[in-house]
Amino acid sequence: MSENYSKYIIVGAGLSGLTSAYQLEKVGETDFVILESRNRMGGRILTNEGIDLGATWFQTHHQNVLNLLDELEVAKFHQYGKGRSVLVYSTMAPEHYFESDPNTPTAFRISGSSSKMIQKLAEPMHDRVHLKTIVSEISEKGNRLSVTTDKGIYTAEKVIVTIPPKIATRIAFTPELSEVVMRAMDSTHTWMSNAIKIGMTFKSPFWRDKNLSGTVIGQVGAVTELYDHSNAEENTHALMGFINEGLRDYSVEQRKQRILDYLIKYLGKEIEGYLTYEEKDWSQDRNTSCETIKSVYMSPSYGNPVFDQTCMNNRLVFSGAETSPLYGGYMDGAIYSGILAAQKVCDKVI
Repeated sequence: MSENYSKYIIVGAGLSGLTSAYQLEKVGETDFVILESRNRMGGRILTNEGIDLGATWFQTHHQNVLNLLDELEVAKFHQYGKGRSVLVYSTMAPEHYFESDPNTPTAFRISGSSSKMIQKLAEPMHDRVHLKTIVSEISEKGNRLSVTTDKGIYTAEKVIVTIPPKIATRIAFTPELSEVVMRAMDSTHTWMSNAIKIGMTFKSPFWRDKNLSGTVIGQVGAVTELYDHSNAEENTHALMGFINEGLRDYSVEQRKQRILDYLIKYLGKEIEGYLTYEEKDWSQDRNTSCETIKSVYMSPSYGNPVFDQTCMNNRLVFSGAETSPLYGGYMDGAIYSGILAAQKVCDKVI
């Protein structure tokens, strides 16, 4: 196998990994490579046909997202929320309609989709992102770390592992990491690993004509959450949300029909006139999930202090949305952890 040396290696080209690379780039540290097992960048930020099938929203208090978007000159806009929303809370009772306080700001979305942020982050470093490269082992070799992949061996002074901790347990570490670290990795729930998201585009936002916001909250039935997903320019109209995990047991066509029937009941027959239909079951994505997924209905605990420590003689750092002590599991947490990781491996990063 060939051997490639870089000062830094970043494992994972998701938001956290790209943020670390961006921070290094800003201070002139350009001697790095990013190893990504997928055939694309972005990790759990994924956009198909204008539908954000992964990370989508952020709030006014998510300052790291706001700061990064400002630096990248990427615009944001508020989630559409005008009109009546639908709450389905019982199979034995009619749906309940409610309206949000118009004075309360809704969540933000990224203009041009969440992937726009990924594209802008990656612009100056495309040549250093190695896609379809699977890391199998990280080992100490003198004063460097050796990273074994299916495409060859890479060596570096410092390595940042940004993939979800549970997924990172597939990597063999030599010498072995402490039992405390390995136990934390294995027990940390991977954000999105059990989610199924769907999205549909339409010729026009027919729900708005009915004074509906497009929001459906389903405590029972096929759809658990649905929102207006029209773009910032208002020239593409869509609905997007999460569906009941129980539908995973059905075929694609059966699942789709149950979703359509459900939405027809609460939003109208116009649902049948969709232009495109997108679906992403993250439990089937090997880079996000594993055989032992479990549903988590309350926010899991992220930011285990174990991940704040460096390993392998201060040469190995963990990063990612699940490791962040601030807003773990959110885009803001992924960015924050990416900044922290860059600071840990490079004295120049402030």
